[in-house]
Amino acid sequence: MSIGGISGIGGAFAVSGFAVWRSGRRELVERWLSWLVIVPVVWGALAAGPGGAALLAAGLGVVAAVEYGRLCGLRHAESAVVVSAVAVLAVVAWLAPGSLVRLWLAALLAVALVPVLAGDAEGGGERAKGAVFGVVWLLPLTGLVLLGERALPLCAAIAVSDIAAWCAGRALPGSPALSPLSPAKRWGGVAGGALGGVAVLWAAGALTWPLALAVAVGAPLGDLLESMLKRGAGVKDTGAWLPGFGGLLDRVDSLLVALAVAVVLS
Repeated sequence: MSIGGISGIGGAFAVSGFAVWRSGRRELVERWLSWLVIVPVVWGALAAGPGGAALLAAGLGVVAAVEYGRLCGLRHAESAVVVSAVAVLAVVAWLAPGSLVRLWLAALLAVALVPVLAGDAEGGGERAKGAVFGVVWLLPLTGLVLLGERALPLCAAIAVSDIAAWCAGRALPGSPALSPLSPAKRWGGVAGGALGGVAVLWAAGALTWPLALAVAVGAPLGDLLESMLKRGAGVKDTGAWLPGFGGLLDRVDSLLVALAVAVVLS
């Protein structure tokens, strides 16, 4: 990415930081401070090239898969296969992208067969479906590798759109609710998040219609998807170790679908 693009992303985070400070909201301040730690790590990994992006995707995938296994009540064997599949697919996206689809299908078959081979007649079908969905849901992390230089501005746009959506949703409390899956979220927040994310893409010199749609459409859909899973499991967050967010899945939920949209349209 050019120096101008990096400066644009830095400026966007500075503006969002000022807005967060003015809001005085503890949760929002915690989120922004978490981003101060996360952004350099993500930037450093992606700046290292495809190998760094693959390691980043694998690391995120392992942590997210562990949280997902707990969320959906997978057994250790099923979680272990999901974790392994996500990590391997990230490396394959780097070293042998032409084999990615074949190995992804093999991974789906493997996780589906774990309860079968264990002779799990009670609840095996549900856990098999949960494990298969986990591999499908986390596969878009390979987009961090496949998108190349577009991955960094997309990640930055998703980060700022999250803060912008939070602010806009509370500034426009009368706007219609987005979905029964997440009653606190409003269409005003979706619009504010989209504007904030697209502005980051523009500032980074990476504004294209696939990335714009990934931010404007993919991000809120990803958030709703995780809300659906958490409601089904009866939990508020997938973890408690990431200040302002909860768990890693609570942070990358928007990014997962946004990456999928960006890869498909690109």
